[in-house]
Amino acid sequence: ANDMRILTPVNPVDELIVKYGPTIDDFLSVHGGDLIQFRRFLHTRPELSGQEYLTTAGVVDRLDQAGLVARRLDVGTGLTCDVGTNPGPLVALRADLDALAMQDGSMVEYRSQIEGVAHACGHDVHTTIVLGAGLLLQKLLVDQPGSVRLIFEPSEEQVPGGAVDVIAEGRLIGVGSVFALHCDPKLDVGLVGTRVGPITSAADLVEITLAGPGGHTARPHLTVDLLTAAGRFLVALPEEVAKRAAEIGPLSLVFGAIHGGNASNVIPAEVVLRGSLRTPDPKTWKEAPKILDAAVGELVATTGATATIMHRRGVPPVNNDAATTALLEQAARGVLGEDCLRDAEHSLGGDSFAWYGDHAPISYARLGVHDPRAGAARKDLHSADFDVDERSIGVGIRLLAVTALNALRTLSQRTLSQSGQE
Repeated sequence: ANDMRILTPVNPVDELIVKYGPTIDDFLSVHGGDLIQFRRFLHTRPELSGQEYLTTAGVVDRLDQAGLVARRLDVGTGLTCDVGTNPGPLVALRADLDALAMQDGSMVEYRSQIEGVAHACGHDVHTTIVLGAGLLLQKLLVDQPGSVRLIFEPSEEQVPGGAVDVIAEGRLIGVGSVFALHCDPKLDVGLVGTRVGPITSAADLVEITLAGPGGHTARPHLTVDLLTAAGRFLVALPEEVAKRAAEIGPLSLVFGAIHGGNASNVIPAEVVLRGSLRTPDPKTWKEAPKILDAAVGELVATTGATATIMHRRGVPPVNNDAATTALLEQAARGVLGEDCLRDAEHSLGGDSFAWYGDHAPISYARLGVHDPRAGAARKDLHSADFDVDERSIGVGIRLLAVTALNALRTLSQRTLSQSGQE
């Protein structure tokens, strides 16, 4: 029996669960309902990128009430806050504050009260989870070496994202690892999706302006028929871009808007096409401007039009570090059970969390928010009626708090080992 115990793998988080589990349970029992109400408050008052003043103030107020010192970003919205005062390593937990420019189509009592703005991506949930994890860690880090930096990032929905401001202000200096969760309505509450390597894609904004002399629709042969040319671009350019990128890696161009002309009998002198350019591969992202330029040149040459490209670089792929992701997975198994993990699919969506990976090891996981009692139908991110099973908030708080403890312990042990070797 003793041999069997020695051979059986032990989750290093188990010791943390035994030590801190009762405190975590008590905290959520007392504060869980209040945190859900805080999330609902944010949901009713969503704010667009760079305008998260009320959201920032709400988080600052909660931290102040707990005796924690918040440091607002110089850009006016967003903040960081350090929890724990003992010497040792520093890890970070990140949330995003902004909402989307879209109508809230839900019928819940806490639906958005702001016309044309909605938390349809779960950022209100992310903010509440990181706030709750920070308040919990304030109790857990009393006898634990190191500290945890809470990052409440503004403007995630706007490229290049508020992570650039967080980094530029030096808020990532000294951080040993950074963790983040994102709501995933494809997963039930209690499940977590993880992936090593790219989990999101680089995402750039592209605007192509086609220009010609304009003319009468009765005589298209005497001018440049820009709308016909634009139709060719809509169909053929994504194929040409993918073909030219194939030797390097996948590259996807998808158009989302086209504007040109106002009258049925006038061929316009300008048509504008807007879309996004995405790839999971950093090398392909680096070469994307050249590939796009060549593909546009190939197509426009046969139309008689001229083409001007506005290519706005967005964010790189979120590239999860293997060792850092392993720490989060250990915490998930300890908190939620051995069967809680799922392989996260790679997404063509982008996230400004990627920028932190240039400065520290990162791990970004998918948090299940679907209520299994609601049946098989699942609301997608960015859908007008998106909402979450609010039990996921407690799950996320437990997961991030234990992940932070696990990361601090691992970094502390690594430091001691390196000191011994010296």
